[in-house]
Amino acid sequence: MSLGGDDTRDEVKRRFGAAAERYVRSADHVQGKSRDRLLEIVAPRPEWRALDIATGGGHTALALVPRVREVVASDITREMLEAAARFFEERGARNIRVAEADAGALPFEDASFDLVTCRIAPHHFPDCARFVRESARVVRPGGVVAVIDNVVPDDPAAAAAVNAFEKLRDPSHHWAYTVREWIAFFEDAGLTVGHAESFRKEIEFDGWLERMSVDAATRERLLAMLGDAGGGLAEALRPTRRDGVLRFSLAELLVAGTRGSPS
Repeated sequence: MSLGGDDTRDEVKRRFGAAAERYVRSADHVQGKSRDRLLEIVAPRPEWRALDIATGGGHTALALVPRVREVVASDITREMLEAAARFFEERGARNIRVAEADAGALPFEDASFDLVTCRIAPHHFPDCARFVRESARVVRPGGVVAVIDNVVPDDPAAAAAVNAFEKLRDPSHHWAYTVREWIAFFEDAGLTVGHAESFRKEIEFDGWLERMSVDAATRERLLAMLGDAGGGLAEALRPTRRDGVLRFSLAELLVAGTRGSPS
């Protein structure tokens, strides 16, 4: 359960609009074991039409370009879409277009895509269950919805601690869910889960702060939280320091489900 019903969409637009180019160039988003695994699991086909929701810097959308007929890269933040469009042009991508869209109210027709993806974004959405229902609506019967996002431990105290840590760094963070909650979102939306896989993603602490232009006082508060053994935060994030560089890791989930045929 989230900390509350706060709607983070305006905060997402403000913060990610200002950070758009940094996210296009972010090493944590350009590559990733979980993204490569998503492509392997969904096995895109050349005739497919794909939608990438909350595309951000466009990295997942761009990875789909040579594998499908058409890609629509959507995002709620206009500046992010503009940066992604420049990125696509730089890479010579032709079968892709951008579209401004709210993940909870997609402006696309029912059953209009063969594949819907969303990577490392749903923790910003004010209503993840609604986002999954919308994804299921716009994918065709037999089509696939695949999501990658940060997840938290089942223990409520540890989950709250991880979410508080994330929200302090970025107030547009709404809530990261457990694996069980994600499976329930898919099943409640009528999607049959065919794959669920967890990963650990190591993050360089200072680079993570720089992408959101975190001030010095907030940095110190985050450092103090990482060093506090209470609440399960240190166990969940596993902070380490190697060669003078502080790192921690987040748990990620890749979940893929298929929409059933009409009854």
